[in-house]
Amino acid sequence: MPIYEFRCENGHLFEVMQKISEAPVTECAECGAPVTRVYHPIAVHFKGSGFYNTDYGTAKRKREMDKSASDGAKKNDAKQAEKKSDSKSSDSKPASSSSSSSSSSSPKPKSDS
Repeated sequence: MPIYEFRCENGHLFEVMQKISEAPVTECAECGAPVTRVYHPIAVHFKGSGFYNTDYGTAKRKREMDKSASDGAKKNDAKQAEKKSDSKSSDSKPASSSSSSSSSSSPKPKSDS
């Protein structure tokens, strides 16, 4: 059976052990004033496999995260270096073929008729 804590309007605190199916207490046992139930946060701590392993830091988990971050940085650096080498090779192509084609295919001005 759960234990419920109640507080009356006059400041008296008391606990009552009662079944869930029973009606809640409505008046103080000492003075007869109306009461309200006092709620407290529950203390739950999930541990073990099957829960969020990011909630609990461990040295092993930190090493794994650091390793994956450094591996990702290395891959990104390799891709950037590859892009730079591709752009350098495309810059060294002769530009004469593109300039000759652009002069022959220039658009004709429109006439206002």
